[in-house]
Amino acid sequence: MKSRAAVLWGVNQEWKIEEIDIDPPKAGEVLVNWKAAGLCHSDEHLVTGDMVPPAEYWPLMGIEDFFPIIGGHEGAGVVVEVGPGVTSVAVGDHVSASFVPSCGRCRYCSTGRQNLCDAGAGTFVGGMITDGTHRHFINGKPVTLMAKVGSFSEFACVAENSLIKVESDYPLECVALVSCGVATGWGSAANRAGIVPGDTVVVVGIGGIGINAVQGAKMSGARRVIAIDPVEFKREKAMEFGATHTFASMEEAMPAVGELTWGQMADKVIMTPGVMYGDMMAMGTALAGKGSTIVVTAVAPMSQTESSVNLFELAMWNKEIKGTIFGSLNPRADIPRLLGMYRDGQLKLDELITKRYTLDEINEGYRAMRDGENIRGVIIYA
Repeated sequence: MKSRAAVLWGVNQEWKIEEIDIDPPKAGEVLVNWKAAGLCHSDEHLVTGDMVPPAEYWPLMGIEDFFPIIGGHEGAGVVVEVGPGVTSVAVGDHVSASFVPSCGRCRYCSTGRQNLCDAGAGTFVGGMITDGTHRHFINGKPVTLMAKVGSFSEFACVAENSLIKVESDYPLECVALVSCGVATGWGSAANRAGIVPGDTVVVVGIGGIGINAVQGAKMSGARRVIAIDPVEFKREKAMEFGATHTFASMEEAMPAVGELTWGQMADKVIMTPGVMYGDMMAMGTALAGKGSTIVVTAVAPMSQTESSVNLFELAMWNKEIKGTIFGSLNPRADIPRLLGMYRDGQLKLDELITKRYTLDEINEGYRAMRDGENIRGVIIYA
């Protein structure tokens, strides 16, 4: 079948709307009609090259070219066709994307760490998770899907392992948000950071991930939730989602955090800037007190190998630094759980959407994200 999709042909290029051809799903695969897709910063990292493997690595990955690639990994849609052997979803089901697949059988899935599933190893390699062959083409040329999901296309053939059935009464735009940004931010706070009631929490960077880290910290019972972002609009939104204090920079926040805590500093620091750079860790770890936890959620350029961390303080103050993907949650359990909290009025989702766009407006949506005008933009398909 044919579909319209936003395709990236190279670093520092704009998304281009193309007509693509999609082959029918094979064993373990599902054809999805995407209805909503979040404009997540991770797709912007493809444009800037931060998440593009260096060209010299491509032969080792078994690919001739990283591009073209259909963007979109935050999405929700409706199943229109299933291949042989598919059991978890059926035609007509509403589904959430899961940019980290879960096979249920590997060492990580079987020990409750679905976010680390071995099936995610091929995220940046062309072809399907199922058999390595392609289903998406432009004029006969194979096209890769971002995170094997490709929600910037009206239709996509996706492995069953990358889809999670959800109840049909949830707004699909809200389901799309939970599939990445909400789960990653909320989980960074409520799960990976291990926030407990009474904690002082600092969240650095209030975008689609950081705003949900604020929300997760508040729901976990934090006494103080300190949001840091240079954009006033984002600081104001942070207050709506549970922040108790806001600052424009880590430097500005430093003395205030010391004063608020009688010199003890933060119990938890969550790093969620738009792009993570190594030199940011000096201030990030300095904001954290004795016995504290610093969670690094934001994506750094793949080539970055150095970070400014005071190793004496790390040891002598008993601090810990943790990385996280998907908030260290289990997508098959936690996407439905988060949507249940939304249904019960505990988790804000509708309020996260700043503006809705058509697929043709994707570049305008990302411009608004870069300029700090959106917490989250969402593509809505007709």
